[in-house]
Amino acid sequence: MYRTEFHVHTRYSKDSILSYWLILLMLKVKKIDTVTITDHNEVAGALKFKNKFKKHGIELIVGEEIFTNKGEIIGLGLTKKIEPDLSPEETIRQIREQNGIVYVPHPYDEKRYKTVLVEEEIEKNKDEIDFIEVHNGRNISSRFDEKQNEIAEKYNLTKIIGSDAHTFFELGRNYVITENKITIDNLKEEYKNVKFNEKKCINFAHKWTRIARLINIFFRRDFNELRRIINKKRGR
Repeated sequence: MYRTEFHVHTRYSKDSILSYWLILLMLKVKKIDTVTITDHNEVAGALKFKNKFKKHGIELIVGEEIFTNKGEIIGLGLTKKIEPDLSPEETIRQIREQNGIVYVPHPYDEKRYKTVLVEEEIEKNKDEIDFIEVHNGRNISSRFDEKQNEIAEKYNLTKIIGSDAHTFFELGRNYVITENKITIDNLKEEYKNVKFNEKKCINFAHKWTRIARLINIFFRRDFNELRRIINKKRGR
């Protein structure tokens, strides 16, 4: 049996500092055979790590978690970056141009409502959606899972679970199990006989991503982003 972990972030996301070596170590320890790297609005890390992971027997599927003007959509099997802030329709079109797979992350989450793809867009684009998360490793409530399942069933969409790991201690907890090793080429076929391994959210992970965001701001010297965060806090 083979394990695939979907929806993983690296230091190429603004809210993660996960390095190549730390991800590789954890995937080896947790016996993950395939991983999808889906950094926020970026594919550079996934493209950089792909061949390195392969040398260690781990298949890497290049993805991107793209912020549209109506919420986030993941594209899998990409070869180049898709720009953020486009419409869901245009984002999906560009994913398809790369022969990619359309994947909706956390379709319901009260904590992260600004990043959730609105249900109206899910309904409108249901024929173009290949997978939709019914469990996300960062769901702080089981009620979010229940609502995500309801949305998937309402529109008859294929269910998937996503790790959404931003930290090393989240890796290897939420994954799917298949009889054969998953690649981008056989993903849909192998997914017909899949089992889920689900774990509850580690609440501290959300706090750690705030710290990671500040660390990244410091090292990237992104002082405009720092001012934005300070002003946002003052506004409250």
